[in-house]
Amino acid sequence: MYHRFEENKYPSTNIKIEAFKKHINIIKDSKFSFLNPKNFDYEFNKVKKEKKILLTIDDAFSSFYLNAWPILKQNKIPFLLFVSTETVGKKGYMSWEEIIKISKEDFVYIGNHSHSHEYLTKYEFDKFKQDIDKSIEIFEKKLNYNPIFFSYPFGEYSLEQKNYISKKFDYAFGQHSGVIDLNKDKYELPRFPINEKYGDFERFTFLINLLPIQYKNLLPNDKFLIDNNNPPSMIIEFFEEQKNINLINCFSNEGGDWKNTKLEYLDNRIKVMFSEKFLPRRGRINCSMNDNDGWKWFGTQFTVN
Repeated sequence: MYHRFEENKYPSTNIKIEAFKKHINIIKDSKFSFLNPKNFDYEFNKVKKEKKILLTIDDAFSSFYLNAWPILKQNKIPFLLFVSTETVGKKGYMSWEEIIKISKEDFVYIGNHSHSHEYLTKYEFDKFKQDIDKSIEIFEKKLNYNPIFFSYPFGEYSLEQKNYISKKFDYAFGQHSGVIDLNKDKYELPRFPINEKYGDFERFTFLINLLPIQYKNLLPNDKFLIDNNNPPSMIIEFFEEQKNINLINCFSNEGGDWKNTKLEYLDNRIKVMFSEKFLPRRGRINCSMNDNDGWKWFGTQFTVN
C-alpha cells in the first residue's frame, strides 16, 4: 500500500520515486508476477496458489499521477487506485478527468475509499451509510459503475460498518499487515503499508517473500474497541491439520509500546493474553513464524474509541 510519491515533507505516507522504482525491480528480480485486479476473484479462490504481488495506492494524490503513473504505464504494471470522492479535483489530488483517463487502461482498476475519508468509526451509523452511499452515487455518475473494491479510511471500521460494506462491495482492504490467502476474510484483507520509514530495500525484500499464516477463525469479530472490551479477548483458531503453531510469536502495541505479547497454546487455538489496554486510535498485533516453508506472517488492527 502506497500513498504519496516524492512528497518528501510527508515521510509517514510518502515514498521517494527512486525507491519506488527499486521496489518494482526487486519484485521483477524475485520472479514474482503482478496481480491484475481483474483476476482477483479467480486468484483469491484458488486452493493452490502462486504468489503474486498486488500494488494498491490510496487517496489518488496528484503526486501519484505525476510521478508514479508514468512508470506503471510504461511497464503496464497493474494496480488498484482507491479514490475518496470528496477530494477529487481539490489541490493536491487527481481530477476526475485524470482518473477516468487512467481507468481506461486494462491494467488499472479504481477502488472506492469512501466519500469524506473521515474517521468513519466516529460517525453514527446513518451518517456512515450516507457517506458510503454518496460515494457510490458519485462513482456511478462519473465512471458509470461502483468499484467492487473498497478500502477503509485509516483501516478503521466496526463490525456494523463492515457488514454494510459487504452488501455494497466484493472485497475490502484494511491497513493491517499480512499476506492474503484463501482463508482470509474478504472484507478484512491485509496490506503492507510502505513509506519512507518502512520502505527500505531489505525490509521490502523480506515482505514480498513472506508467506501467510493461515487460520480458520479470528476472534473477536468486531475490531472496534470501547472501554468495556479493551483489551479484547482474542483467539486464533487453526485448522486441525496445521502444524507448528507453537512456533508462532506475536507482538503488539498494547499500552502504547511495541512488545512481545503472551500467548497460550491450546491444541488448534492460540489465546492472546493482552496485559494492557490499547491506546487510541489504533491497536495493532502482528504474528510471525519461521518453519521449513520460510517466514510466515499475519496481522490485525483494532480501532480504539
